[in-house]
Amino acid sequence: MASRRPARPDLPPEWVARLRAICEAFPDCRTESAWVGVRWRVGGATVAHAFGGEDQLFRITFRAEPDEVMAFRHLGPPYFKAEWGGNVVGLLLDEETDWQELAELLTDSYCLQAPPRLATRVARPT
Repeated sequence: MASRRPARPDLPPEWVARLRAICEAFPDCRTESAWVGVRWRVGGATVAHAFGGEDQLFRITFRAEPDEVMAFRHLGPPYFKAEWGGNVVGLLLDEETDWQELAELLTDSYCLQAPPRLATRVARPT
């Protein structure tokens, strides 16, 4: 008899709205339904992907510079290095999420994924 996997929880709508407000402020960045959860893309490149896991935790993945990837790998929760993609990192989302920090991380991700003509239109965090 096959065991059933636990259902993945839906992202809280207020979190999706906050993420949408951050990401759709970037030039040509759009919201899409993903295989699970929601993702934000510029052209064919994913800027961020937020979803609920089978462990009932919420995550967002995005792209980072190589030095930040190493930091995410070693910091531990709520940060993590994804098992796929050399520059894919993530953050566990919960009631303690620092949305200002997340906005800065997503800005960097957008600038890494967007064509230079779009990325130069975005002020990066210092």
